[in-house]
Amino acid sequence: MVRIASTETVDVVICGAGPVGLTAAVLLAARDVRVVVLEQHRGTSDEPKAISIDDESLRVFQQAGVVDRVLPVVVPGTGTRYYDQRGAVLFTARGPRPFRLGYPFKNPFAQPDLERVLASTLADARNVELRFGHRVTGFEHHADRVTVRAVNDLGEMAIDAAYVLGCDGGRSATRLLQDIEMTGRSYPDVWLVIDALADPHTQRFAMHHGDPKRPHVIVPGQGGRCRYEFRLFEGEGTSDQVPPFELIERLISPYRPITPDQIERALNYRFNAVVADQWMLGRSFLLGDAAHMMPPFAGQGLNSGIRDAANLVWKIAEVLAGRLDPALLASYELERRPHALATVRLSERLGRVVMTTSQRSADHRDTVIARALATTEGRTFFEEMRYRPTQRYTEGLLASTDRTDLVGIPIGQPLVFDTGTHTMCRLDEVLGAGWSLLGVEVAETDWAAATPLLRAIAVDPVQITIGELLPHTGRRVLIDVDGALVREFTEYTGRFVLIRPDHFVAAAWLPGDSADIATRVLSWTGFSAEGVLSNG
Repeated sequence: MVRIASTETVDVVICGAGPVGLTAAVLLAARDVRVVVLEQHRGTSDEPKAISIDDESLRVFQQAGVVDRVLPVVVPGTGTRYYDQRGAVLFTARGPRPFRLGYPFKNPFAQPDLERVLASTLADARNVELRFGHRVTGFEHHADRVTVRAVNDLGEMAIDAAYVLGCDGGRSATRLLQDIEMTGRSYPDVWLVIDALADPHTQRFAMHHGDPKRPHVIVPGQGGRCRYEFRLFEGEGTSDQVPPFELIERLISPYRPITPDQIERALNYRFNAVVADQWMLGRSFLLGDAAHMMPPFAGQGLNSGIRDAANLVWKIAEVLAGRLDPALLASYELERRPHALATVRLSERLGRVVMTTSQRSADHRDTVIARALATTEGRTFFEEMRYRPTQRYTEGLLASTDRTDLVGIPIGQPLVFDTGTHTMCRLDEVLGAGWSLLGVEVAETDWAAATPLLRAIAVDPVQITIGELLPHTGRRVLIDVDGALVREFTEYTGRFVLIRPDHFVAAAWLPGDSADIATRVLSWTGFSAEGVLSNG
């Protein structure tokens, strides 16, 4: 094997060109960061693994500027329908506030389609190089960089990167080569997954059938694709066996006839519920399945990985640009781990309850849910998926003085009228991909105290009015048009709100606390309020 002596230098190396790695790459490309993506396979995956993408993920693609390319490969979904053991509908879960983030809540799609779209987008990016057929073999950590070693058909190579993102799945070389362990459990249950073509289903929702004699899931997709998953029992197959066509035909027969050429993929699998013991090692990070793996029943595996990318990538870009203290990259795991762990636990609970094989448990489940649905509170809990863990940060890049409940939460994306452009648009289109400082019904004289933040973060101030008055100001004003802006910001009335690039509220404060908040927020950047003012 020929050794390539020269070492190239880039800002970020991404290991793995699955959906999470490609998402991280398009986010970095949008921020003009130099990236190399290393993928051991010869091209994008042709296996339809993930099949559900939610509104949070679509909003991330909007931020990366690629959502218009992604939307054609998704089916705008209407949630998940749950059936009892007799096949009767229990309830349909659609989320608490549909379209709050600007997109449908839960949407079927095919992973190969998404990967092809993202890879095609990156082919046009001047600052990102996507290299297939490159297997990562090792890492060398230095104070100011990580040297990534890899091999391809021509030989060995080395790349120096300021940061490394391990997005290389459950068997992550990034994790294994750096001796990072995972904690959790592997389940012995064997499931058969079938991706079928020319399917008659036309529903825009997933279907979870809680029949203890044969728990199964059906998720119709685009263009006649459909995912079927069946619980297997003793003697029907193990995870290392290829499922016979006769078994596939028998299990799928209540819904459709099928021929071998209509099977896009069929395999037996077992699932894990594990989380990596550390997500950051020096300048190397784990994202997606490399950091956490979960049962499929909540449809959150891929979406959790995209949340990881959305949380970490902007911070790395800010550090590389000199606008954020590198030590604050540790906030990635601090902020993301609790929600990822809670989502793993939810997926386990859903598997135990919805997909139980115990007749007694199924009887109890159906009775309890039926009673709950007879009440307003119970119907809200189930139909609005209140059982799903809310992504909320309690530690990390947050600052508050009196109302900690107002920070660490994602702000929605309502439709607004923008006086700067005299158009109606979504909130993210106004705020862009950087930091944003909003004043919600604050007085004109209150803005002077926010000057240090405005100068350090280099953002234009935005005034939000939630009443029926139009303030006299030279600043851009956002006006409510359908009630959504009011719902989003009523709790912030009379306060300044600092929004992070990932749309989470970093700080919310009364005007009298501006000096205190400015000092705390500017400490993240390495600037001081006094220094910013003196250089203004």
